[in-house]
This record gives sequence, structure tokens and C-alpha cells, in this order.
Amino acid sequence: MSTPTADLAAAGVSIWLDDLSRTRIDSGNLAELIETRNVVGVTTNPTIFAGAITNPDDTSYDAQVTELAASGATAEEAVFAATTQDVAAALDVFRPVWDASGHVDGRVSIEVSPDLAHDTEGTVAQAKQLWEKIDRPNLLVKIPATKAGLPAIAQTIGAGISVNVTLIFSLERYAEVIEAYLTGLETAEAAGIDLSTIESVASFFVSRVDTETDKRLVAIGTDEALALKSKAGLANARLAYELFEKTFAGDRAKALLDAGATLQRPLWASTGVKDPALPDTLYVTELVAQGVVNTMPEKTLEATFDHGVIAGDTITGGYDEAREVFAGLEKVGVDFADVTQVLEDEGVAKFIDSWHDLLAQVAEGLEAQR
Repeated sequence: MSTPTADLAAAGVSIWLDDLSRTRIDSGNLAELIETRNVVGVTTNPTIFAGAITNPDDTSYDAQVTELAASGATAEEAVFAATTQDVAAALDVFRPVWDASGHVDGRVSIEVSPDLAHDTEGTVAQAKQLWEKIDRPNLLVKIPATKAGLPAIAQTIGAGISVNVTLIFSLERYAEVIEAYLTGLETAEAAGIDLSTIESVASFFVSRVDTETDKRLVAIGTDEALALKSKAGLANARLAYELFEKTFAGDRAKALLDAGATLQRPLWASTGVKDPALPDTLYVTELVAQGVVNTMPEKTLEATFDHGVIAGDTITGGYDEAREVFAGLEKVGVDFADVTQVLEDEGVAKFIDSWHDLLAQVAEGLEAQR
């Protein structure tokens, strides 16, 4: 019997889970989600790891923390050890998926330190460190699409390392991300690296766009403004897919694809619905197209499995309507360029805060063992 998640996969969407913990791996739950929910990848970030490692009900990290404390490890070294161990274990769980998908899916992402968001050289160095430490071909290293992140993405791809570009909010920045990917592939090709071994996704955030835009529309308060609520996130993502289609159909991209490179797939991130008035599967069922990834928190995954209605492609026919949404936003006075800059700044700041909270709590745990 078909399920909504199976229908979603059949429509060309790769379902990735936006969550990871050692308990989820060790209990067999991750393998179960692969089997029953069509999950073919996992994304992580500092907030997710902070929740897992500092969860008082999760004792799966206790033995490792004790061992690390005895070795004199710093909090950052301990977090690095714990997260790389989890990601390596998850990559092993997904290895059959990676093999079966022709090395497209079966991917697990790990993020460079958020403190490096504005440090190009530091980002590249840590990306290489993570790649070598975890040593799995189906790894993706997450690098934020900040101004400093763009050259780091190009250099990391150029070194033959697969990258998940995160925190993309605007079409302008997305175009720069694709440019960084193509530049990196050209560097790798010149170095004699097999382009088919390099994978990348571009994580385009969705629900946060609506949250920030809707706040401004409510402040404006006119009927015309309120009629645009909860439309910007989908419109933005649909135009991102249009940009993806056009750019990768161009001569430069086609030459790299002919040389063995893979498409840098759009990934829909932040797909959990923040507004309870909206359908809880909105950012899944309304963003269906061939060759995209949707990374979902477990709540959204289960909602999709339970009652998601997959009606085929819900992106490619909506480009003109999406442009009308942005024309409307401009008309009522929403500065969308400011919306996306605020979201990028907030996204970086939130990950930095989560990272520092995690370090502080791990430092406390290490100290208690000494």
C-alpha cells in the first residue's frame, strides 16, 4: 500500500530528517525511518546536537563524556568527538541508501563551527578536518552562505569535498551559491579530481521567510497587505527552483555535468510550520518537484506520512504567480531584501548562541567528571 511519503519520493523529492541523536541511531529508530518513512538522509546543526547531548533523559553520551574528561579534553574537543562519532555512525546506517541511489542520497550533514561564519580560511580548514576525521564518502559538510562562506564553499568543493550550503534566504545569494559551486567544480576538474565524487545541496529556508514577512505585513495592516500573508516563503522557494533549472541548463553547467559533475540540488529547509493557522504539511506538499530535497523535523515528517496529500509537481507551474507575490510585497512596502538580510543575520546568531550554550553545558559536564 502506498503512503504519502512514498508518493513524495516517487514524485522526485528526497526526504531527509532534520534531526540526529545517538539514541536515535542506537535504538534502530533511524533505520526504521528509512524503512517506513522513505527517509534517505539526515541534516544536523548545532541546535540539534545541543538538544541531544544536553538532554537529561539521554544517557548515551555519559560514558564518552567520562572518558573525555579523564583525557583532559576541552569542551570543543568533546563536542567534536561526540558529533563526529554520531555522524559517522549515521553515515554507516545510510550507506546502503547511498549505494542504491547511485551516490546521490544516503547523505548526512555536519556543520562547521558557527563561530567561523565570517572566517573563510577557518571554514575551509575545519571542513577539511571534518572530512578527514569522519572519512565517509556520503558525508556533506555544512557551510553557511554568508559573504565569507561563499569563497569557502568554492574552495571546499575545489578540494573534492561534498558540501551542504546552508542559511540561504534570497535569490541573489542563491545565485552566488550556484556560482561558488560551479567555480569549485572547475577548480576540482583542473586538479584532476573525479567530479562524480562531489555532491552538493543548497539549503533554501522556507518557513522563516513567512514568519519575518508576515510580521511586517501585520504591522502594515491593510487588507492588501494581509492578503499576502504566508505566501512569500513558497513564492521565494519556487523562484529558487526556476533559477536552479535555468542555471544548470546553461552552457557552463552543462560542460561540467558532461564531465561527470552532479547537480547541486535545491534543499527545502525550515519546513516545519510556525503558524498554527497553516496546514502542518504546507512546506512539503506545496514544494514538490523532481530532484529536490525536503529536510523535515520529525513532527513534519510524521504529519506528512499521516495525512499529506501529494498531488505531483507543485512548483514549476507557479513561477508567474510567485512573481506576483513579490510585486504585491513591494507595492505594500515590504523591503524583501531587508527581510532576507535580517533572516541571515538571525540564523547565524542563533547557531552561534546554540553552539556556545552547548560548549558551556559540555564544559560543565566535563568539569563534574574531573
